[in-house]
Amino acid sequence: MNKKFRLGLTAVLAGSLLLAGCGGGDKPAANGGDNAPKTGGSLNIAINADPPKLDPSFSTALVERQVFQSLYDTLLELKPDGTLAGELAEKWEVSEDKKTYTFKLRQGVKFHDGTDFNAEAVKFNFERYMDKASTRRAELEAVENVSAVDANTVKVTLKKPFAPFLSVLADRAGMMVSPAAVKKYGEDFVNNPVGTGPFKFKERVKGDKLVLEKNPNYWQKGLPKLDSVTYKVINSSDVQLVNLKSGQVDIIDKFPDKEVDNVKNDPKIKVINELSYAFQGIHINVTKPPFDKKELRQAVDLLIDREAIVKVALHGTGAPAHSPFAKGHFAYGDSDKAPKPDLAKAKELLAKAGVPNGFSFTLTISTTPLNQQIGSLIQGMLKPAGIDVQLEKVEFGQMLEKGKAVNHQALMLGWSGRPDPDQNIYQFMKTKEPNNYTGYSNTKVDELLLAARTETDTTKRKGIYDEAMKILNDELPYIYTYHEANLLGFSKSVQGFEYVPDGLIRTANLSK
Repeated sequence: MNKKFRLGLTAVLAGSLLLAGCGGGDKPAANGGDNAPKTGGSLNIAINADPPKLDPSFSTALVERQVFQSLYDTLLELKPDGTLAGELAEKWEVSEDKKTYTFKLRQGVKFHDGTDFNAEAVKFNFERYMDKASTRRAELEAVENVSAVDANTVKVTLKKPFAPFLSVLADRAGMMVSPAAVKKYGEDFVNNPVGTGPFKFKERVKGDKLVLEKNPNYWQKGLPKLDSVTYKVINSSDVQLVNLKSGQVDIIDKFPDKEVDNVKNDPKIKVINELSYAFQGIHINVTKPPFDKKELRQAVDLLIDREAIVKVALHGTGAPAHSPFAKGHFAYGDSDKAPKPDLAKAKELLAKAGVPNGFSFTLTISTTPLNQQIGSLIQGMLKPAGIDVQLEKVEFGQMLEKGKAVNHQALMLGWSGRPDPDQNIYQFMKTKEPNNYTGYSNTKVDELLLAARTETDTTKRKGIYDEAMKILNDELPYIYTYHEANLLGFSKSVQGFEYVPDGLIRTANLSK
């Protein structure tokens, strides 16, 4: 075993580099506006949906992760430059065979209920997340055993080397909840969250707001700066902007893309416009006609004009996509270059598949205005080849059910993205994984995705992903369309914000 702990606390995340900006509004400076940082007071943040479950063990929604940043600390954290650093785990060592991780925990940390954060609490959380009832189970499937060596040391043994392991611990699977509170509230913990984060739960009004108050015993000296944070549920990005302009909220999590250019010179508002880890596209059911014929999937892929989607539907924000790897991932490269629309080549493929005059299929989309607009754009792009697209609009929950059951012909649904490439491809493309909504199964792709998980050399991992994407961009079980941008709006009175590539709003250092 390597006896040398990582004293610098910072681990280079496999391939996660600083994301390139993509134009638009200015960033608030790291120290915010012109005035000196203040303490006290409250901040209102508009979020685009009511967080269903305030428990990381059962969380599935992006909006929950926004709130979790205030409630829960993680063992590791993602830094603004895309690297990983210790948070509740101060340092760690990795065995030479890459299968054993020994974490030294931060001492003197307490949960909001006054109980101690220690090795037994970490063991409890790992085992809870590994339970079959938890939605975190797949993220920790490589874990074989967790033991508390002493009060401040935890040893985690893996079944085999797992390159994304540290990255996983910087998200929900690494969030520490109070064991005592879980035992006290049982299933109702989702409504009574208790972590070690800078703010603690005070109250919520379903569908309206969620109020957090300062954790006076927070382990980071001088933080949080605010007395309270209130998350206000405002579904419409346009309405969010109205509230930002009027001062009813200080931050919005969905700045309307069509307004980015209009606020460049606004004296009161600034915009974060950064390319995200996310991708959007279409799950194709490869198990049934018409898309059991590869040529038809290739024809659809060739007819979609990604540049037009970005320009028209996203008002220039975001970027065309042909892989799950956006700029900033080490696996990003040639695999992400989408083909130029080619009607003649598409017609050749249709003829090869025996349908020279085209065919029809149903594209299932969600009810959001953006998805309906993109669905209509794709409908128009495929029409010249004789491909008739019927749009089926369903609620988001129904979309997920259709995907899980592979009960569709084509399903337009994306992913919010994660720092490690494995987290953006493995569960989508490997046989029978939970996010494989296409029914796709390829032994060679399975082998490559498994190999990428155990390879710790970044250059070699990229080569493995390149090889996998060469197959996937030929067989096309999923047609990637674009990488979206993180668009956040801020009052210029807000200070202390730092952009982190996951796009989440961290509140500990904020003031106004």
